[in-house]
Amino acid sequence: MKLTALNAIDWYKVSHKEQYPKGTTMVFSNFTPRTDKYMPKSSIWDGKVVVFGLQGFIKWYFIDLWNETFFNRPKSEVIDAYRHRVENALGKDAITYDHIEALHDLGYLPIEIRTLPEGTRSEIQIPIYTIHNTHPDFFWLTNYLESVMSAESWKSITSATSAYQYRQVCELFAQKTCDNADHINFQCHDFSFRGMSGLYDTAQSGAGHLLSFLGTDSVLAIDYLDIYYAGNQSPVIGVSIPASEHSTATTNIAVIIEKLLNYPTIIAQNLSDDELRGLAEEEFFHDYITKIYPSGFCSYVADSYDYWRMISEIALKYKKDILAREGKVVFRPDSGDPMLVICGDENAPTEIERKGSIEVLWEIFGGTVNEKGYKVLDPHVGLIYGDSITLQRAEAILAGLEKKGFASSNIVFGVGSHTYQYVTRDSLGFAVKATAAIVNDKEIMVFKAPKTDSAKRSAKGFLKVIETQLGFKLVDQIAFEEIEIDNALKTVFKNGQVILSYTLEDIRCRLLNN
Repeated sequence: MKLTALNAIDWYKVSHKEQYPKGTTMVFSNFTPRTDKYMPKSSIWDGKVVVFGLQGFIKWYFIDLWNETFFNRPKSEVIDAYRHRVENALGKDAITYDHIEALHDLGYLPIEIRTLPEGTRSEIQIPIYTIHNTHPDFFWLTNYLESVMSAESWKSITSATSAYQYRQVCELFAQKTCDNADHINFQCHDFSFRGMSGLYDTAQSGAGHLLSFLGTDSVLAIDYLDIYYAGNQSPVIGVSIPASEHSTATTNIAVIIEKLLNYPTIIAQNLSDDELRGLAEEEFFHDYITKIYPSGFCSYVADSYDYWRMISEIALKYKKDILAREGKVVFRPDSGDPMLVICGDENAPTEIERKGSIEVLWEIFGGTVNEKGYKVLDPHVGLIYGDSITLQRAEAILAGLEKKGFASSNIVFGVGSHTYQYVTRDSLGFAVKATAAIVNDKEIMVFKAPKTDSAKRSAKGFLKVIETQLGFKLVDQIAFEEIEIDNALKTVFKNGQVILSYTLEDIRCRLLNN
Protein backbone atom coordinates (compact mmCIF):
# COMPACT_ATOMS: atom_id res chain seq x y z
CA MET A 1 0.00 0.00 0.00
CA LYS A 2 1.42 3.37 -1.03
CA LEU A 3 -0.19 6.33 0.69
CA THR A 4 0.01 9.78 -0.91
CA ALA A 5 1.51 12.82 0.77
CA LEU A 6 -1.24 15.15 -0.45
CA ASN A 7 -3.95 13.07 1.23
CA ALA A 8 -2.31 13.02 4.68
CA ILE A 9 -4.95 15.41 6.02
CA ASP A 10 -8.23 15.67 7.86
CA TRP A 11 -11.05 16.48 5.42
CA TYR A 12 -11.79 19.89 6.87
CA LYS A 13 -8.35 21.08 5.78
CA VAL A 14 -9.25 21.13 2.08
CA SER A 15 -11.70 24.00 2.53
CA HIS A 16 -9.57 26.21 4.79
CA LYS A 17 -7.87 28.04 1.93
CA GLU A 18 -11.12 29.83 1.24
CA GLN A 19 -11.74 30.57 4.92
CA TYR A 20 -8.61 32.67 5.56
CA PRO A 21 -9.07 36.44 5.14
CA LYS A 22 -8.49 37.87 1.67
CA GLY A 23 -4.93 39.10 1.43
CA THR A 24 -3.46 36.38 3.67
CA THR A 25 0.12 35.64 2.58
CA MET A 26 1.57 33.76 5.57
CA VAL A 27 0.42 31.43 8.36
CA PHE A 28 2.88 30.68 11.17
CA SER A 29 2.34 27.71 13.52
CA ASN A 30 4.19 25.90 16.28
CA PHE A 31 4.27 22.46 17.91
CA THR A 32 4.35 22.53 21.70
CA PRO A 33 3.97 20.11 24.64
CA ARG A 34 1.45 21.98 26.76
CA THR A 35 1.13 19.80 29.89
CA ASP A 36 2.60 16.66 31.46
CA LYS A 37 -0.61 15.90 33.38
CA TYR A 38 -1.13 12.50 31.77
CA MET A 39 2.49 11.50 31.23
CA PRO A 40 3.66 8.32 33.04
CA LYS A 41 6.34 9.55 35.43
CA SER A 42 9.06 8.19 37.65
CA SER A 43 9.59 9.62 41.11
CA ILE A 44 12.45 11.74 39.71
CA TRP A 45 10.59 13.18 36.70
CA ASP A 46 11.91 16.68 36.06
CA GLY A 47 9.32 17.88 33.58
CA LYS A 48 11.51 17.91 30.48
CA VAL A 49 10.83 16.28 27.13
CA VAL A 50 13.40 14.84 24.74
CA VAL A 51 13.31 16.52 21.33
CA PHE A 52 13.51 13.82 18.67
CA GLY A 53 12.09 12.47 15.44
CA LEU A 54 11.40 15.46 13.20
CA GLN A 55 14.44 14.86 10.98
CA GLY A 56 13.43 11.33 10.08
CA PHE A 57 9.86 12.45 9.40
CA ILE A 58 11.04 15.33 7.23
CA LYS A 59 13.18 13.01 5.13
CA TRP A 60 10.63 10.28 4.51
CA TYR A 61 7.52 12.45 4.29
CA PHE A 62 8.38 16.00 3.27
CA ILE A 63 11.01 14.86 0.78
CA ASP A 64 10.60 11.22 -0.24
CA LEU A 65 6.81 10.87 -0.12
CA TRP A 66 6.02 14.30 -1.55
CA ASN A 67 8.45 13.79 -4.42
CA GLU A 68 7.35 10.23 -5.15
CA THR A 69 3.60 10.70 -4.90
CA PHE A 70 3.22 14.35 -5.96
CA PHE A 71 6.01 16.32 -7.59
CA ASN A 72 7.47 13.46 -9.65
CA ARG A 73 4.08 12.32 -10.98
CA PRO A 74 2.37 13.94 -13.99
CA LYS A 75 0.27 16.90 -12.87
CA SER A 76 -2.86 15.66 -14.60
CA GLU A 77 -2.57 12.31 -12.86
CA VAL A 78 -2.15 13.94 -9.45
CA ILE A 79 -5.05 16.37 -9.93
CA ASP A 80 -7.40 13.74 -11.33
CA ALA A 81 -6.73 11.43 -8.38
CA TYR A 82 -7.16 14.25 -5.87
CA ARG A 83 -10.37 15.48 -7.51
CA HIS A 84 -11.77 11.96 -7.49
CA ARG A 85 -11.00 11.56 -3.80
CA VAL A 86 -12.48 14.95 -2.85
CA GLU A 87 -15.63 14.67 -4.96
CA ASN A 88 -16.28 11.15 -3.75
CA ALA A 89 -16.29 12.36 -0.14
CA LEU A 90 -17.42 16.00 -0.28
CA GLY A 91 -19.37 16.21 -3.53
CA LYS A 92 -18.74 17.85 -6.88
CA ASP A 93 -17.46 21.42 -6.90
CA ALA A 94 -16.75 21.30 -3.15
CA ILE A 95 -13.43 23.05 -3.77
CA THR A 96 -11.32 24.38 -6.61
CA TYR A 97 -7.99 22.82 -7.53
CA ASP A 98 -5.94 25.66 -8.96
CA HIS A 99 -3.86 25.95 -5.75
CA ILE A 100 -2.89 22.27 -5.97
CA GLU A 101 -1.95 22.73 -9.61
CA ALA A 102 0.12 25.78 -8.67
CA LEU A 103 1.95 23.81 -5.98
CA HIS A 104 2.80 21.10 -8.50
CA ASP A 105 4.03 23.76 -10.94
CA LEU A 106 6.22 25.27 -8.21
CA GLY A 107 8.01 21.93 -7.86
CA TYR A 108 8.82 22.02 -4.15
CA LEU A 109 7.20 22.51 -0.75
CA PRO A 110 7.42 26.24 0.10
CA ILE A 111 7.72 25.57 3.82
CA GLU A 112 10.29 26.44 6.48
CA ILE A 113 10.60 24.38 9.65
CA ARG A 114 12.65 25.50 12.63
CA THR A 115 13.31 23.16 15.54
CA LEU A 116 15.27 22.78 18.74
CA PRO A 117 18.29 20.52 18.14
CA GLU A 118 17.36 16.85 18.39
CA GLY A 119 18.57 15.35 21.65
CA THR A 120 17.77 18.56 23.51
CA ARG A 121 15.76 18.28 26.72
CA SER A 122 13.18 21.03 26.80
CA GLU A 123 10.62 22.22 29.32
CA ILE A 124 6.85 21.84 29.03
CA GLN A 125 5.17 24.79 27.22
CA ILE A 126 8.28 25.50 25.15
CA PRO A 127 7.71 25.16 21.39
CA ILE A 128 9.72 22.33 19.86
CA TYR A 129 9.34 23.53 16.29
CA THR A 130 7.68 26.19 14.16
CA ILE A 131 6.43 25.94 10.59
CA HIS A 132 5.47 28.64 8.09
CA ASN A 133 5.11 29.08 4.35
CA THR A 134 7.87 30.82 2.38
CA HIS A 135 5.81 31.75 -0.70
CA PRO A 136 2.82 34.09 -0.30
CA ASP A 137 0.58 32.07 -2.61
CA PHE A 138 0.80 29.03 -0.34
CA PHE A 139 -0.27 30.42 3.03
CA TRP A 140 -2.86 27.62 3.15
CA LEU A 141 -0.16 24.95 3.17
CA THR A 142 1.13 25.60 6.71
CA ASN A 143 -1.90 24.27 8.52
CA TYR A 144 -2.90 21.93 5.69
CA LEU A 145 0.03 19.92 7.09
CA GLU A 146 -1.07 20.18 10.74
CA SER A 147 -2.62 16.73 11.13
CA VAL A 148 0.31 14.78 9.72
CA MET A 149 2.82 16.97 11.54
CA SER A 150 1.11 16.24 14.83
CA ALA A 151 0.57 12.53 14.15
CA GLU A 152 4.17 11.91 13.15
CA SER A 153 5.79 14.11 15.81
CA TRP A 154 4.28 13.36 19.21
CA LYS A 155 5.07 9.64 19.46
CA SER A 156 8.81 9.80 18.80
CA ILE A 157 9.21 12.55 21.37
CA THR A 158 7.06 10.76 23.95
CA SER A 159 8.95 7.47 23.48
CA ALA A 160 12.33 9.18 23.66
CA THR A 161 11.20 10.95 26.82
CA SER A 162 9.96 7.70 28.39
CA ALA A 163 13.22 5.92 27.55
CA TYR A 164 15.23 8.73 29.09
CA GLN A 165 13.17 8.42 32.28
CA TYR A 166 14.09 4.73 32.46
CA ARG A 167 17.71 5.71 32.05
CA GLN A 168 17.45 8.29 34.83
CA VAL A 169 16.05 5.62 37.16
CA CYS A 170 18.80 3.16 36.22
CA GLU A 171 21.46 5.83 36.74
CA LEU A 172 20.05 6.73 40.15
CA PHE A 173 20.33 3.17 41.44
CA ALA A 174 23.69 2.62 39.75
CA GLN A 175 25.03 5.59 41.69
CA LYS A 176 23.70 4.06 44.90
CA THR A 177 24.58 0.38 44.43
CA CYS A 178 27.19 -0.04 41.64
CA ASP A 179 30.86 0.76 41.25
CA ASN A 180 30.31 2.02 37.68
CA ALA A 181 27.58 2.59 35.11
CA ASP A 182 28.94 0.31 32.39
CA HIS A 183 25.77 -1.78 32.35
CA ILE A 184 23.26 1.01 31.86
CA ASN A 185 23.40 1.17 28.05
CA PHE A 186 22.07 -2.38 28.05
CA GLN A 187 19.80 -2.33 31.11
CA CYS A 188 16.55 -1.56 29.28
CA HIS A 189 15.84 -3.54 26.14
CA ASP A 190 13.08 -2.63 23.66
CA PHE A 191 10.53 -5.49 23.47
CA SER A 192 7.66 -3.38 22.10
CA PHE A 193 7.31 -4.29 18.38
CA ARG A 194 4.44 -6.79 18.61
CA GLY A 195 2.28 -4.34 20.52
CA MET A 196 2.89 -1.25 18.40
CA SER A 197 0.67 0.29 15.72
CA GLY A 198 2.54 -0.91 12.67
CA LEU A 199 5.93 -0.73 11.01
CA TYR A 200 6.62 3.00 11.08
CA ASP A 201 5.33 3.34 14.61
CA THR A 202 7.74 0.61 15.67
CA ALA A 203 10.63 2.20 13.81
CA GLN A 204 10.09 5.75 15.01
CA SER A 205 9.24 4.88 18.60
CA GLY A 206 12.02 2.31 18.78
CA ALA A 207 14.48 4.90 17.49
CA GLY A 208 13.51 7.08 20.45
CA HIS A 209 14.38 4.20 22.79
CA LEU A 210 17.81 3.89 21.19
CA LEU A 211 18.82 7.40 22.16
CA SER A 212 19.09 6.30 25.79
CA PHE A 213 19.94 2.59 25.42
CA LEU A 214 21.64 0.22 23.01
CA GLY A 215 19.49 -2.86 23.64
CA THR A 216 16.61 -3.55 21.25
CA ASP A 217 14.83 -6.38 19.52
CA SER A 218 13.22 -3.97 17.02
CA VAL A 219 15.33 -4.31 13.88
CA LEU A 220 13.26 -1.61 12.16
CA ALA A 221 14.38 0.96 14.73
CA ILE A 222 18.00 0.26 13.81
CA ASP A 223 17.14 0.55 10.10
CA TYR A 224 15.37 3.86 10.72
CA LEU A 225 18.34 5.40 12.51
CA ASP A 226 20.74 4.05 9.91
CA ILE A 227 18.75 5.57 7.02
CA TYR A 228 17.63 8.88 8.47
CA TYR A 229 20.21 9.66 11.16
CA ALA A 230 23.51 8.43 9.69
CA GLY A 231 23.51 5.61 12.20
CA ASN A 232 26.46 4.01 10.43
CA GLN A 233 28.59 6.82 11.83
CA SER A 234 27.88 5.59 15.38
CA PRO A 235 30.00 2.80 16.87
CA VAL A 236 26.79 0.93 17.70
CA ILE A 237 23.16 1.64 16.77
CA GLY A 238 21.51 -1.20 18.67
CA VAL A 239 22.31 -4.72 19.81
CA SER A 240 20.63 -7.92 20.98
CA ILE A 241 21.53 -11.52 21.79
CA PRO A 242 20.26 -14.97 20.72
CA ALA A 243 17.16 -15.81 22.73
CA SER A 244 14.54 -18.53 22.92
CA GLU A 245 10.80 -18.01 22.86
CA HIS A 246 8.10 -20.26 24.23
CA SER A 247 7.45 -21.85 20.83
CA THR A 248 11.06 -23.01 20.42
CA ALA A 249 11.32 -24.22 24.02
CA THR A 250 7.97 -26.03 24.16
CA THR A 251 8.38 -27.61 20.71
CA ASN A 252 11.72 -29.07 21.72
CA ILE A 253 10.34 -30.21 25.05
CA ALA A 254 7.39 -31.92 23.32
CA VAL A 255 9.71 -33.75 20.90
CA ILE A 256 11.98 -34.87 23.75
CA ILE A 257 8.97 -36.17 25.72
CA GLU A 258 8.00 -38.37 22.78
CA LYS A 259 11.53 -39.73 22.72
CA LEU A 260 11.59 -40.35 26.48
CA LEU A 261 8.37 -42.34 26.29
CA ASN A 262 10.14 -44.90 24.12
CA TYR A 263 12.48 -45.77 26.99
CA PRO A 264 11.29 -48.68 29.20
CA THR A 265 13.01 -47.17 32.24
CA ILE A 266 11.00 -43.96 31.83
CA ILE A 267 7.74 -45.83 31.26
CA ALA A 268 8.35 -47.94 34.36
CA GLN A 269 8.60 -44.82 36.54
CA ASN A 270 5.01 -43.86 35.67
CA LEU A 271 5.97 -40.17 35.70
CA SER A 272 3.36 -37.42 35.80
CA ASP A 273 3.06 -34.93 32.95
CA ASP A 274 4.84 -32.32 35.05
CA GLU A 275 7.72 -34.69 35.77
CA LEU A 276 8.03 -35.63 32.10
CA ARG A 277 8.12 -32.00 31.08
CA GLY A 278 10.73 -31.33 33.75
CA LEU A 279 13.01 -34.10 32.44
CA ALA A 280 12.53 -32.93 28.86
CA GLU A 281 13.29 -29.33 29.72
CA GLU A 282 16.46 -30.39 31.52
CA GLU A 283 17.66 -32.05 28.34
CA PHE A 284 16.72 -29.17 26.08
CA PHE A 285 18.25 -26.55 28.36
CA HIS A 286 21.49 -28.51 28.48
CA ASP A 287 21.56 -28.72 24.69
CA TYR A 288 20.72 -25.03 24.48
CA ILE A 289 23.73 -23.90 26.51
CA THR A 290 26.24 -26.52 25.33
CA LYS A 291 25.34 -27.35 21.71
CA ILE A 292 23.16 -24.60 20.27
CA TYR A 293 25.01 -21.79 22.06
CA PRO A 294 28.21 -23.28 23.52
CA SER A 295 29.64 -19.78 24.03
CA GLY A 296 28.60 -16.16 24.07
CA PHE A 297 25.52 -14.47 25.47
CA CYS A 298 22.19 -16.26 25.18
CA SER A 299 18.81 -15.83 26.81
CA TYR A 300 16.51 -18.70 27.82
CA VAL A 301 12.79 -18.23 28.46
CA ALA A 302 12.42 -20.14 31.71
CA ASP A 303 8.72 -20.13 32.56
CA SER A 304 7.23 -22.40 29.89
CA TYR A 305 6.18 -24.79 32.67
CA ASP A 306 7.84 -24.63 36.09
CA TYR A 307 9.91 -21.48 36.39
CA TRP A 308 11.01 -21.99 39.99
CA ARG A 309 12.30 -25.50 39.26
CA MET A 310 14.07 -24.18 36.18
CA ILE A 311 15.81 -21.33 38.02
CA SER A 312 16.84 -23.52 40.96
CA GLU A 313 17.09 -27.28 40.36
CA ILE A 314 17.90 -27.28 36.65
CA ALA A 315 20.22 -24.28 36.91
CA LEU A 316 22.00 -25.99 39.81
CA LYS A 317 22.28 -29.28 37.90
CA TYR A 318 24.10 -27.56 35.04
CA LYS A 319 26.06 -25.10 37.14
CA LYS A 320 29.41 -26.48 35.99
CA ASP A 321 28.40 -26.21 32.33
CA ILE A 322 27.23 -22.63 32.79
CA LEU A 323 30.38 -21.58 34.61
CA ALA A 324 32.55 -23.32 32.01
CA ARG A 325 30.98 -21.37 29.15
CA GLU A 326 32.61 -18.26 27.74
CA GLY A 327 29.70 -15.85 27.95
CA LYS A 328 26.51 -15.37 29.93
CA VAL A 329 23.30 -17.38 30.25
CA VAL A 330 20.43 -14.98 30.87
CA PHE A 331 17.31 -16.49 32.42
CA ARG A 332 14.02 -14.90 31.36
CA PRO A 333 10.89 -15.23 33.49
CA ASP A 334 7.85 -14.00 31.57
CA SER A 335 4.89 -14.34 33.91
CA GLY A 336 3.80 -13.60 37.44
CA ASP A 337 4.33 -10.40 39.40
CA PRO A 338 7.72 -9.03 38.31
CA MET A 339 8.48 -7.49 41.68
CA LEU A 340 7.81 -10.75 43.52
CA VAL A 341 9.50 -12.98 40.95
CA ILE A 342 12.68 -10.90 40.99
CA CYS A 343 12.90 -9.72 44.60
CA GLY A 344 10.93 -12.43 46.38
CA ASP A 345 7.56 -12.80 48.03
CA GLU A 346 7.69 -13.08 51.81
CA ASN A 347 4.20 -14.60 51.80
CA ALA A 348 4.97 -17.31 49.23
CA PRO A 349 4.62 -21.00 50.16
CA THR A 350 8.17 -22.05 49.19
CA GLU A 351 11.56 -20.81 50.28
CA ILE A 352 12.67 -20.32 46.67
CA GLU A 353 9.76 -18.01 45.93
CA ARG A 354 10.35 -16.12 49.16
CA LYS A 355 13.94 -15.47 48.15
CA GLY A 356 13.23 -14.40 44.56
CA SER A 357 15.19 -15.02 41.39
CA ILE A 358 18.26 -12.87 42.02
CA GLU A 359 18.89 -14.31 45.48
CA VAL A 360 18.39 -17.87 44.16
CA LEU A 361 20.94 -17.28 41.38
CA TRP A 362 23.33 -15.77 43.93
CA GLU A 363 23.10 -18.82 46.17
CA ILE A 364 23.80 -21.15 43.24
CA PHE A 365 26.43 -19.21 41.28
CA GLY A 366 27.79 -16.71 43.77
CA GLY A 367 29.52 -13.56 42.64
CA THR A 368 31.33 -10.65 44.18
CA VAL A 369 30.61 -7.84 46.61
CA ASN A 370 31.44 -4.46 45.09
CA GLU A 371 33.13 -1.51 46.75
CA LYS A 372 29.77 -0.11 47.86
CA GLY A 373 28.93 -3.37 49.61
CA TYR A 374 26.35 -4.70 47.16
CA LYS A 375 26.30 -8.20 45.68
CA VAL A 376 26.99 -8.67 41.97
CA LEU A 377 26.11 -11.99 40.32
CA ASP A 378 28.80 -14.13 38.70
CA PRO A 379 29.23 -12.79 35.13
CA HIS A 380 28.20 -16.16 33.65
CA VAL A 381 24.53 -15.67 34.67
CA GLY A 382 21.97 -12.94 34.48
CA LEU A 383 18.24 -12.20 34.54
CA ILE A 384 15.99 -10.26 32.18
CA TYR A 385 12.33 -9.57 32.85
CA GLY A 386 10.28 -8.17 29.97
CA ASP A 387 6.64 -8.51 30.95
CA SER A 388 4.66 -5.60 32.47
CA ILE A 389 7.70 -3.47 33.29
CA THR A 390 6.48 0.07 33.85
CA LEU A 391 8.57 2.98 35.07
CA GLN A 392 7.10 2.68 38.53
CA ARG A 393 7.63 -1.08 38.62
CA ALA A 394 11.23 -0.82 37.41
CA GLU A 395 11.93 1.72 40.13
CA ALA A 396 10.30 -0.48 42.77
CA ILE A 397 12.29 -3.54 41.65
CA LEU A 398 15.60 -1.70 41.81
CA ALA A 399 14.68 -0.37 45.25
CA GLY A 400 13.78 -3.91 46.30
CA LEU A 401 17.13 -5.26 45.13
CA GLU A 402 18.92 -2.46 46.95
CA LYS A 403 17.08 -3.37 50.14
CA LYS A 404 18.20 -7.00 49.73
CA GLY A 405 21.80 -5.92 49.24
CA PHE A 406 22.04 -6.50 45.48
CA ALA A 407 23.48 -4.11 42.91
CA SER A 408 21.04 -2.76 40.33
CA SER A 409 23.26 -4.14 37.55
CA ASN A 410 21.96 -7.65 38.28
CA ILE A 411 18.72 -7.10 36.35
CA VAL A 412 17.87 -6.15 32.77
CA PHE A 413 14.39 -4.90 31.92
CA GLY A 414 12.50 -5.59 28.73
CA VAL A 415 10.49 -2.44 28.02
CA GLY A 416 7.43 -3.20 25.94
CA SER A 417 4.38 -1.73 24.30
CA HIS A 418 2.73 -0.96 27.64
CA THR A 419 5.31 1.80 27.94
CA TYR A 420 5.59 2.83 24.30
CA GLN A 421 1.97 2.29 23.20
CA TYR A 422 -0.04 3.07 26.34
CA VAL A 423 0.41 6.80 25.70
CA THR A 424 -1.38 9.35 23.53
CA ARG A 425 -0.84 12.82 22.12
CA ASP A 426 -2.41 14.04 25.36
CA SER A 427 0.29 12.42 27.50
CA LEU A 428 2.34 15.55 26.95
CA GLY A 429 -0.47 17.73 25.62
CA PHE A 430 1.03 18.15 22.15
CA ALA A 431 -0.62 20.43 19.60
CA VAL A 432 0.20 22.25 16.38
CA LYS A 433 -1.35 25.71 16.60
CA ALA A 434 -1.21 28.83 14.46
CA THR A 435 -0.02 31.89 16.38
CA ALA A 436 0.59 34.45 13.65
CA ALA A 437 -0.36 35.45 10.12
CA ILE A 438 0.38 38.15 7.61
CA VAL A 439 -2.74 39.66 6.05
CA ASN A 440 -2.57 42.56 3.59
CA ASP A 441 1.09 43.04 4.58
CA LYS A 442 0.18 43.41 8.25
CA GLU A 443 1.46 41.02 10.90
CA ILE A 444 -1.45 39.62 12.90
CA MET A 445 -1.26 37.92 16.31
CA VAL A 446 -3.26 34.70 16.33
CA PHE A 447 -4.03 32.79 19.50
CA LYS A 448 -6.62 30.74 21.38
CA ALA A 449 -7.53 31.09 25.04
CA PRO A 450 -10.51 28.84 25.82
CA LYS A 451 -12.13 29.70 29.14
CA THR A 452 -13.07 26.03 29.50
CA ASP A 453 -9.45 24.81 29.55
CA SER A 454 -6.58 27.16 30.36
CA ALA A 455 -4.03 24.43 29.50
CA LYS A 456 -5.01 24.87 25.86
CA ARG A 457 -4.10 28.55 25.82
CA SER A 458 -1.62 29.17 23.00
CA ALA A 459 1.23 31.58 22.51
CA LYS A 460 0.58 34.81 20.64
CA GLY A 461 2.10 36.07 17.43
CA PHE A 462 5.43 35.25 15.88
CA LEU A 463 7.69 33.57 18.38
CA LYS A 464 11.12 32.23 19.12
CA VAL A 465 12.84 30.29 21.87
CA ILE A 466 15.92 31.61 23.62
CA GLU A 467 18.33 29.67 25.80
CA THR A 468 19.08 31.02 29.27
CA GLN A 469 21.03 29.75 32.24
CA LEU A 470 17.72 28.52 33.69
CA GLY A 471 16.67 26.68 30.53
CA PHE A 472 14.66 27.59 27.46
CA LYS A 473 12.31 30.56 27.40
CA LEU A 474 9.48 31.32 25.02
CA VAL A 475 9.47 34.81 23.55
CA ASP A 476 6.26 35.56 21.66
CA GLN A 477 4.47 38.64 20.32
CA ILE A 478 7.51 39.59 18.25
CA ALA A 479 7.92 40.78 14.67
CA PHE A 480 8.52 38.15 11.99
CA GLU A 481 12.04 39.42 11.30
CA GLU A 482 12.99 38.86 14.95
CA ILE A 483 12.77 35.07 14.62
CA GLU A 484 16.20 35.28 12.97
CA ILE A 485 17.81 36.77 16.09
CA ASP A 486 19.10 34.57 18.97
CA ASN A 487 16.59 31.83 18.20
CA ALA A 488 17.28 28.35 19.57
CA LEU A 489 14.87 27.06 16.92
CA LYS A 490 17.14 26.40 13.94
CA THR A 491 16.03 26.03 10.33
CA VAL A 492 16.20 22.34 9.38
CA PHE A 493 13.97 22.32 6.28
CA LYS A 494 13.25 25.00 3.72
CA ASN A 495 11.78 24.93 0.23
CA GLY A 496 12.02 21.19 -0.22
CA GLN A 497 15.57 20.86 1.11
CA VAL A 498 17.12 19.66 4.36
CA ILE A 499 19.13 22.60 5.67
CA LEU A 500 20.52 21.16 8.90
CA SER A 501 20.91 17.49 9.76
CA TYR A 502 21.90 15.63 12.93
CA THR A 503 23.54 12.23 13.26
CA LEU A 504 22.56 9.64 15.84
CA GLU A 505 25.91 10.23 17.49
CA ASP A 506 25.23 13.99 17.70
CA ILE A 507 21.87 13.37 19.31
CA ARG A 508 23.09 10.80 21.83
CA CYS A 509 25.95 13.05 22.88
CA ARG A 510 23.64 16.02 23.32
CA LEU A 511 21.12 14.00 25.33
CA LEU A 512 23.40 11.93 27.52
CA ASN A 513 25.92 14.68 28.20
CA ASN A 514 23.21 17.20 29.10
